[in-house]
Order: sequence, then C-alpha cells, then structure tokens
Amino acid sequence: MSAENSDETLSVPLRNILNSIQCIRDRVRDGESNERDGAFNLSNFWDTLNQAVKAVSHEATKLSLAFSRPPLPSLQDGEKLSESILKSVLTLSTVFYWLPKSQGVTLRRQVRDATVEVLDGVLQLLEVIISSPLQSLTQEQITSTGGVWSACDRFAQLPKDNKEALLVVVSSQSGVVKDAVEEMEQVLSETQDPFGDFLIDDPDDDNPRGNQDVYLSEKDRQVISACQGLMKAAAACLRKLRSAVKANGDAADPQKVAQLDDLADISREISPSVDDLALCLYPPVNYSGVENHTSKLAVILRKLLDLIRSSHVCGEAELTWVQFFETAVDHNVQKAKESIELDG
Repeated sequence: MSAENSDETLSVPLRNILNSIQCIRDRVRDGESNERDGAFNLSNFWDTLNQAVKAVSHEATKLSLAFSRPPLPSLQDGEKLSESILKSVLTLSTVFYWLPKSQGVTLRRQVRDATVEVLDGVLQLLEVIISSPLQSLTQEQITSTGGVWSACDRFAQLPKDNKEALLVVVSSQSGVVKDAVEEMEQVLSETQDPFGDFLIDDPDDDNPRGNQDVYLSEKDRQVISACQGLMKAAAACLRKLRSAVKANGDAADPQKVAQLDDLADISREISPSVDDLALCLYPPVNYSGVENHTSKLAVILRKLLDLIRSSHVCGEAELTWVQFFETAVDHNVQKAKESIELDG
C-alpha cells in the first residue's frame, strides 16, 4: 500500500471520531444535567471528573505522538487510538452531566465551559492531524496538543462549589469596571486639545480648530466626573459583595445556592452596562446616550443591592454599606442629570 493510500485509509477513523466528538461537544454546550434523586456527592464528582480530564489529556498525547513520526500506525492501531480518545471524551461528557443544577447554575456553567474548551481542543488536534501530512510533526500539531493540555490543566483552577463560582464572576466584573474607571481618569487627564500642538488653524476659516470634537468642554468634564462616580460606586459595591460572599456565602443549602446564582446573574450585567456608558463619554460626549446608560446602570446596581439585602450573604455589617451605596447611586445619577442640563 502506498504512503498516500495509507494516509487516506487512516484518515477515515479519524474523521469519524471528529464527527462524533463534534456532536458530543454540541450536546455538552447546549444540554441539560441529568437530575437524579438522592444525595449528590460533590467531592466524588470532582475526583471522577479530574480522572476523566487526565484520561483525555493522556489519550490526546498518545494520538498526537502516533501521528508525529514514521512509521504510521497500522489501520487497526489507528482505529484503536481513535476509539480510545472517543471513549475518554464520552466519559468526560458523561461525568459532566452528573453535576445537577441544584449545585448551582453558576458553577455548572463554568464547568461546562471548561469541558467544552477541552473538547474544542481535541477537535482542533484531530483537524490538524487529518489536514497535515500524517508522517510529519507540524508546529500546528504541537500547538494543538499543547492546547488540549492547557484546557485540561484549567480544571485544577475551577471553583469547587457555587460560592467559589460566584466569587469568580464578581472578580471578573470588578476587573472590567476598574479598567473603565481608569479609562475615564485618563480621558479627564487630557486637559488640553491633544492636537493643538500640531494642527494649525486657517486664519481665513470661519470655524477655527476643526477638531473640537476630540477634546472636552467643561460641561463634558462635569458629566464624566459624575458618571465616573457611578462607576466607582459599582466597583466598590462589587468589592464589598466579594467580601460578603467570602464571609457569609453558603453553597450547601439549595435555597442559598439559588441566591448565589441570582447574585451572579445580576453581577454579570454590570460590566457591559459600564462599558456602554463609557463609550458615550469619549469626545464628542453623547449626552442622550449618557442619560440613557446612567439610568440603566443605576437600575442594575439597585437590583443588585436589593438582592444582596434579601440574601443570606447580608448581615448587619453588610446592611450598612448596602444602604450607603443605594444613596450613592441615586446621588451620582442625579449629579449626571444636572450636569447634562447645564448650559455649555
């Protein structure tokens, strides 16, 4: 059998496995958990899941090595390799389905995303092996194999319960909001026309300095300052929420798990809303957009504060800052509105 015919023959089981894993990946991404009666052992789930992840990593490495140098595996060995990696992928997906929503939708979403990332990595590796000469190790194959390892290694850093999963969400949101606050500080630091040093006005022009849209008026600065205050309130609220969850969060009681999910859902809305507001604040400042998005962000923050107040993470100490931020949100929204209404 020629090398070319051998390549084509070996590609058949690889393509079949590729198609099967694509279907598994799609089901994991879109599927529901297998809710079962009786107690769920979260510790046992993690032990089994980690073993399944290690098996996928091992089988992907075996597959990559087998197609990295001559001689090529026989058709029988190629089929065995394909069946082994498919078996490991099926085991991983099956164990993922064990995790019920009652352990937390936020936790399950993060485990699902990590599982899909592993399956995507395996698919990419298979695609590279199929599309490359089967007797040579390409840089793409090395990179793809490393991608599977990296995706598998991520499981060690995953949150182990819904409390930890919420902390991941809050930390992510805090980082984005902090960046937005810093960006607004940078915008405000531009006190002069940034093009004034090298753009020369035409003395005969009735409308000198044609680039006024790229720097700020005093009214713009007041509006941005008020909006920045609202963003800072959002950032501080997230920091306080993180501390409250770390101190008081409970992922053992189903009702409290559901409260953590509600907090995660509303927290995820904060950074997109802050980004929308920030985009309106770059010169030329979009006043109607600012008014719209300050109102939307305020609604989200008030809802978050209401959920915190009514949840188990809020004790007497937390109630004090919840009330403070409710006032701060209202103050900064009113300040932004008044600044927009100023002449200038």
